Amino acid sequence: MFTGIVAGLGTVRHIEPRGDAARITVAGLDLSAVRPGDSIAVDGVCLTAAEIDGDGFVADLLPETRRRTSLADVAVGRRVNLETAATPTTALGGHLVQGHVDGVGTVVSRAPGSGWDDVIVALPAGLTRYVVEKGSITLDGVSLTVVAVEGDEVAVSLIPETLSRTTWGERQVGAAVNVEIDVIAKYVERLLEHREGQRS
Repeated sequence: MFTGIVAGLGTVRHIEPRGDAARITVAGLDLSAVRPGDSIAVDGVCLTAAEIDGDGFVADLLPETRRRTSLADVAVGRRVNLETAATPTTALGGHLVQGHVDGVGTVVSRAPGSGWDDVIVALPAGLTRYVVEKGSITLDGVSLTVVAVEGDEVAVSLIPETLSRTTWGERQVGAAVNVEIDVIAKYVERLLEHREGQRS
């Protein structure tokens, strides 16, 4: 479990292809408290640290992860948002994030404001039914507040802190974005479907 508050920026240092899978090494995060087997969110994707390699960690990208996330085309040198798993004493500065990507969206517009950037992301079809204005959404591992929802698109505003501490300072129009919607919305939908099924 994560909170969507990025701990630091990392860089993909090495990629070892393994058929449809791959093993990557990512550096750039304080790993003093990380042990093999711990979870780390990489651009919002929950990965397991298989090894600690100096100032980096090694993680496996299984075929399912590569199919469903923007890590499918990960390359050496790519900068990524990193967050270690939350603990019972972690401040919940964002919202509950699982690191289970629901789909890959696309940045369709970006406009600078007076101290912030306004960004619109197109989500995969069907996901915006879980998104509400002023609710939370996770984009590339960053917990953001939804400014507006229209069709299959969501609008967010990026404050200077987000722009300086995450890859959102670099994301341009056309960029692929990992999307995780609020899991509570999915649970509510499932419960309502079950209740309606009992009435039938």
